[in-house]
Amino acid sequence: MRKLLVTGLFLSCNSVFAMSPELQAAIENVRTACGGISESMNDMKTMAGVNTAVTAVGTAAGGVALGTGIAKAQTDSEIEEIKRQIDEITEKMKADAEKLSKVAVSGVIDDETINTDLASLNKDFVDGLSKSLNARIDELTKKSKTLGNVRTGTLAAATATNIAGAAIAGTNMVDKDLETRVSECIASVKDLGAVKMQARLDGSADESQMTQADKIAIACDKWSTVDLSPINKRATGAAVSSGIGAGVGLAGTITSGLANSNQVRSAEGDDARTKEKNLNMASNVLAGTTAAASLTATIFNATQISAIKRAATVADECEGALK
Repeated sequence: MRKLLVTGLFLSCNSVFAMSPELQAAIENVRTACGGISESMNDMKTMAGVNTAVTAVGTAAGGVALGTGIAKAQTDSEIEEIKRQIDEITEKMKADAEKLSKVAVSGVIDDETINTDLASLNKDFVDGLSKSLNARIDELTKKSKTLGNVRTGTLAAATATNIAGAAIAGTNMVDKDLETRVSECIASVKDLGAVKMQARLDGSADESQMTQADKIAIACDKWSTVDLSPINKRATGAAVSSGIGAGVGLAGTITSGLANSNQVRSAEGDDARTKEKNLNMASNVLAGTTAAASLTATIFNATQISAIKRAATVADECEGALK
């Protein structure tokens, strides 16, 4: 009788602490299907952060190029105004000389010394003023040249960062392999749910195994609520925006360099001045467009981080439950 009681208790305990092979297999299947996704998602999040920083630098560089270009345009306008004043003074000097000559001829002032002194004073005054104004022109010309070089350099920097941004964004996407792994993870969790339900009904699993299965199912089933499509849409938006910024930035760099070249700056005549002015204006417009494109790419990258973060959080929770 005592032997039968001991045997019964042993069988009862063995039943309570039994492990379900089917449920364990389902758990292992989830571990295989869902494992490693977290690393991929966190790598994408890191790259999106890097690209946000890269395109932000491009935005800043484009903004500096635009601001420098505007400052250069103001400097060039000041140079043109001073040149106009010099021409005006020169014309006035000629007119005054003619008037003085007529006065001398008419006999109002017939002293040759006085005539000579007056003409000399007039010339000295005009020459002194012209010298001062020309010195200012030289100073402003150097400033304009420096500003032009800065604009060209910052446009080149913006172009480089946009090229890098387009390359990063173009590859920082959920590829077919990762999509498949997530789909397989979701399917394995669904299978786990069915096996877990059956194990609960027939009592084939102990509480420890059931608790583990419940924990995994709750954490990993969140994958079914994750939409991965915004990640790629925002990556595409960033890649396109960076591509536009790179193309426009390159055109701006070339145009700015040409506008600031000695060949263009030293050319004489109204046509040459108009050409230089138009090149500078085009450079500024392209700088502004580059900055705008970089800013758009930065926004896409920043919003991509949010989309990735949601998926990365679910991946971390799922793999945490599987440990």
